[in-house]
Amino acid sequence: MGRHSLPDGFRTGATGPRPRTRRRSVALATALVLAVAAGTAAAVEGGLLSFGSSCWDSAVRLRIAAAPDITPALKDAAEYARDNDVTSDGNCLDVQVTAREAFKVTDALRSKDKGATDFEAWVPDSGVWVNRIMADDRSTPVTPAGNVASSPVGVAMIPTAAKSLGWPAKTYSWTELASATTTSDSLKLGAGDPARSATGLLALTQLTHAAAKAKDGDTQAAATTKALSQRISDSDSQVLDTLPRDLSGTEQGNPKRNQALILSEQAAFAYNASADSGDDLDLFYPKDGSPRLDYPFALVDEPSLTTDESRAALRFMTLLGEPDGRKILEKRGFRTDDDEIPDRLVTQAGGRAPQPYRELPAEPASDKEIEEALGMWTITVQSARLTTVVDASASMSDPVPGTSESRMEVTRAALLQALATFTPEDEIGLWKFSTKLDGKRDYRVLVPTERLGDRAGDGTQRDRLSAAFSGLKPVPDGATGLYDTALAAYKAAIASYAPGKFNAVVLLTDGVNQDPGSISRSSLVAELQELSDPERPVPLIAVAVGPEADRDELDDIAEATGGSGHQVTDPSQIHSVILKAVVRAGSQS
Repeated sequence: MGRHSLPDGFRTGATGPRPRTRRRSVALATALVLAVAAGTAAAVEGGLLSFGSSCWDSAVRLRIAAAPDITPALKDAAEYARDNDVTSDGNCLDVQVTAREAFKVTDALRSKDKGATDFEAWVPDSGVWVNRIMADDRSTPVTPAGNVASSPVGVAMIPTAAKSLGWPAKTYSWTELASATTTSDSLKLGAGDPARSATGLLALTQLTHAAAKAKDGDTQAAATTKALSQRISDSDSQVLDTLPRDLSGTEQGNPKRNQALILSEQAAFAYNASADSGDDLDLFYPKDGSPRLDYPFALVDEPSLTTDESRAALRFMTLLGEPDGRKILEKRGFRTDDDEIPDRLVTQAGGRAPQPYRELPAEPASDKEIEEALGMWTITVQSARLTTVVDASASMSDPVPGTSESRMEVTRAALLQALATFTPEDEIGLWKFSTKLDGKRDYRVLVPTERLGDRAGDGTQRDRLSAAFSGLKPVPDGATGLYDTALAAYKAAIASYAPGKFNAVVLLTDGVNQDPGSISRSSLVAELQELSDPERPVPLIAVAVGPEADRDELDDIAEATGGSGHQVTDPSQIHSVILKAVVRAGSQS
């Protein structure tokens, strides 16, 4: 953004910003703030601010796509800018704000759909969307410039439900709240779909992270996720429609209605402000900290913007951080300062002391934790049919740097960890491959792909798989028979496709193809492309383990099926990589 330094402030005669006396934790980037003053001075000295004529003679039009919850506040700020002749380089700001669901904007940016991205700036409700775009080098680029507001996520309840759990005096952790609501027949918990709702995703991440600390944590997290998935809505606005129409009436016990919702503080604030019945939602703030929506402000395809457009966008962003801008945001239920939280905001949102409404998690969830939670959600909600194909060549006995374990030992542990996250409805199988393994074939089916809950001998398919994973060993003098194995596993997965499930082949290898008698790479790619059917998608998820594996080779093979290639230097990363790949493939199917 070097060529687009920040513009000037208010036009002479307009109501200017008052001196700022308090520290904001939800701060704009320091360099940008400092540039405002510098830009103003330079504009005045250079004659860029024309005080003798109307700034509307050369107004800058700025189009902003915003999350639906913050759109009314941004429209208020845009009106304020027009009424007060707020300028950028002497030009008035003509800001048009359109409500767009963040997941839809994300999909449009990832697909580079120009028709769906006719705006210069974007204000989603969470940085998780911006991070997803920035991690995908095939997306339309976005340039984050700061954050304009925040809102913690908690659990809102109808008054009778909150009272039954001891609100406001009694406090709960995330796992305790989830347990109280997902295991009760009379207290139903609803949420926005984590694949489409940052509120739902951040809460799910907090829940799975907390559950993972307990004994059998992965299994508990999967069970909680499955229970939550039974009462999801497509968006945060739709989840509010699942509440009883009369919070204190007879419909409160309707099993089709939710008595508790995962909501942001701002969403509860807005609901209570508009409630006709006079019965407000009560809000629990979990004692182990509330994740928060952080409302980033980002420029869209910044290199293609004119200097006037980018400077106008940044000027509007700084307006939101000035006293009058903060008042506009706070009036709509948003936090603008972590140190000074208006009592009216918390009270109207349904919070009361001693609810720990000031508690935020010690550390925000990492991108890895968020992707793992979303991956678990994807496979839990949709159910999966996965054929796992593991390299058993001799090089898998090589040690993992910094540990006393071999690649195969760490891979086994990662696969067992991943297995714990699947439900009895999921179908999982296991192949292993290496030259000199099974006569002329480079692969062997160890466990057919079947439902984990099905009986298998004296136990279940899960037990059988667990034993097979634990028994994986490298083949002495075995080489990597990659190409023939990949084709055979993919053909088998296509032939046994299960409608309604997430079908995929997960292939793990630490080397390149070493079978001189196998199919060629180009022929393999061509056959995979021929077999792939968008109506019956079976992505191949290829994981390169260690430095000898060829990521580019695996990319070519995987992308021919709509899948993706990934590189891990440590096999312990396999679990999170698989979940991340599941998310990516699931979002494209």
